[in-house]
Amino acid sequence: MTTQTPSVVVFGSLHYDIMVHGPARPRKGETVTGSSWRPKCGGKGGNQAVSAAKTGVRSHMIGAVADDDFGRALIDNLAQRNVDHRFVKQAPGVASGMSVAIFDSEGDYGAVIVSGSNLTLGQADVDAAREVFTPGGVLVLQNEVPDHANVAAARAMKAVGGRVILNAAPARPLSEDLERLVDVLVVNAIEAEQLAETPVVDTLAGALAAAKLLTRTFPVVVVTAGGEGVACASQAGEEISIDAIKVKLVSTHGAGDEFTGVLAAELSRGKDIRTALVSANAAAAVLVSTPLPDGNGRQSS
Repeated sequence: MTTQTPSVVVFGSLHYDIMVHGPARPRKGETVTGSSWRPKCGGKGGNQAVSAAKTGVRSHMIGAVADDDFGRALIDNLAQRNVDHRFVKQAPGVASGMSVAIFDSEGDYGAVIVSGSNLTLGQADVDAAREVFTPGGVLVLQNEVPDHANVAAARAMKAVGGRVILNAAPARPLSEDLERLVDVLVVNAIEAEQLAETPVVDTLAGALAAAKLLTRTFPVVVVTAGGEGVACASQAGEEISIDAIKVKLVSTHGAGDEFTGVLAAELSRGKDIRTALVSANAAAAVLVSTPLPDGNGRQSS
């Protein structure tokens, strides 16, 4: 019997992030004095590809950057983190995607993204990367690229017998074509509320209730509930609630991406959903509690 090599394909966004630390996030019309800032290579897609690679599985990134300093830094970061970046194209006539994230003293943040080159992804990029869509593989998608591009990638993975994870962030309406192709939906409580079009109670029980509601559309639904933990429900009737691991919070930035990347890696190894969730939950806890050497935050994936 032939054993498939665990493989994660991430189709999606690459952003060059500017991280700003201050006492609080400014209100409308307000200026606050920050304490530090630093650049970071990110985008939900890039973060998730790096997180999967850290677990030791083969991690492939399909994305788009521009011929600019941000784009070159994003490519270099993938190379240094052992992510296959052969299918990250250089898109003409646009700038690379970027974001600005502002952190408060408690480690929470708000961000603005400018998608740039990420919006150029489509069918041609899927066709160029056909070799990485393999039986048993896991495809990870996010909502930072066009819906039609996600549909094209999902169809390619399903055609070879692989699975599709959609991290539906940021929340937006999904096409019926995409919904039908998703095997595992991963959302936080706010995104679950928007997709389910009903209030979600900010507890682990509330997250499980939202997951169960969303299984009307998706086979398996995972709802992360921050400091409460993570809940999962499936159309087969499985219900899972896992408490958060108590740690000293440094920053929540990148926690969802770390969770999703590790979840995908564990599923690609053939682990059951409960085992994969436990590993992903533990990885996210490590990430949010790890400081940088200078103490001004922590190194995100």
